[in-house]
Amino acid sequence: MIDPLPFVTYAFVMSITPGPNNVMLTASGARFGLRQTVPHMLGICTGVAVQLTAVCAGFGALFNRWPALQLALGWAGAAYLVFLGWQMLRAGDVQAGDNARPVSFLTGTLFQFLNPKAWVMTVTAAAVFLPRDFGPVARSAYMVGITEAVGIPCLVIWALFGRSLKALLASPRNRRIFNICMALALATTAVAMVAK
Repeated sequence: MIDPLPFVTYAFVMSITPGPNNVMLTASGARFGLRQTVPHMLGICTGVAVQLTAVCAGFGALFNRWPALQLALGWAGAAYLVFLGWQMLRAGDVQAGDNARPVSFLTGTLFQFLNPKAWVMTVTAAAVFLPRDFGPVARSAYMVGITEAVGIPCLVIWALFGRSLKALLASPRNRRIFNICMALALATTAVAMVAK
């Protein structure tokens, strides 16, 4: 009998700790609120589910064979985070709704394939927790089911954290400071992604 507790714990730690998705959700929650951040969260969930299913099917072996592929994806993801940070700095005092849009479902989904933390999470999960006794469909369903059941509440927490800052960000000065902090957090995450 499989004990899911170790995998649940791993999924929780990987989902709740800061990373590119959580920084972006905090910024989106603060700027646009929870409702407008939902497509971004659903995109993350979809991207991770597709990624984990592919890794469980053996796609992760490509990284073992061609490590440069993972490195290239890491650099592309880091470049995207720097771009998002630059966009936040340029936003200045612009209020949500003034030509600004939250990250879309599709962008949230596709970003997972550039997100090294998502790759580390899914490849490690498949290597360590993939139940060998199950058939291929049951294995993927088990892995994706636990990952999503644990991950979705964590995503909501980060978006709500951002949302809780909205009143504080009513002043242009505080908004500017927040944008600078979020841009620096994204840049730091980008550097950490490629400095390993």
